[in-house]
Amino acid sequence: MAVSLLAPVTALIDVVLPPRCPGCGEIVDGDDRFCASCFAGLQFLGPPQCACCGVPLPHDIDIAAQCGACLAEPPAFARARAPLVYGGPARQVVLALKHGRRLHLARLMARAMLRVAGAMPDDAVIVPVPSHRWRLWQRGFNQAAVIARQLARQSGRPLLVEGLERVKPTPSTKGLTRKARLKNVANAFRVPRPESVRGRTVILVDDVMTTGATVSACAAKLTKAGARQVEVLTYARTLREGHGDFAMIMAANA
Repeated sequence: MAVSLLAPVTALIDVVLPPRCPGCGEIVDGDDRFCASCFAGLQFLGPPQCACCGVPLPHDIDIAAQCGACLAEPPAFARARAPLVYGGPARQVVLALKHGRRLHLARLMARAMLRVAGAMPDDAVIVPVPSHRWRLWQRGFNQAAVIARQLARQSGRPLLVEGLERVKPTPSTKGLTRKARLKNVANAFRVPRPESVRGRTVILVDDVMTTGATVSACAAKLTKAGARQVEVLTYARTLREGHGDFAMIMAANA
């Protein structure tokens, strides 16, 4: 009976507020779906890839291989994964959540992220990369926490919103090299309650991974606090210096 009463209401909502593509806003036939054009513009990440940071590797590379950057300078995290390359429709989704306050997009983002996360250990706890209180005051929310909350709901793993704390604001990192970003986030984080992560696998969540400096700084603090290991999960990632050109890698793998 309840379903039959809700059906007309749902139909009316679909007429007044029809589902729209999260990339371009075109009307689509269901919630959280891209139109054909935007879907074709998504660049998916997956094997073969660096066993550590997840960057694409040529097909003739061993499945357990790491990229040159991770071999030269091992990150503080055990593994990082993202379903998409940052650009095109994926970039539009990130910006719509972060700056357009379209918080419902976190549901779509979390679903895509879980597809590449693999099986989460039973001891896993989900921790978002924190925003400084000044940024929270300006924006009103932390996009990483919004995504992390959806990941917890969809995965069934516990959410620890305050697992990390950003103790000092950091200037914009746009255009900075990895070395400069590492310096920028040095000592920017702390673990307020080490006992909450001690002996556990931490799934560290953010919207985008660029050079990996921020998540590495967070992972180092979590590991020092006693976390068994830290795995990074983001919706999209860019390629950091030393990883080569993505288009060339994809062409070689085609």
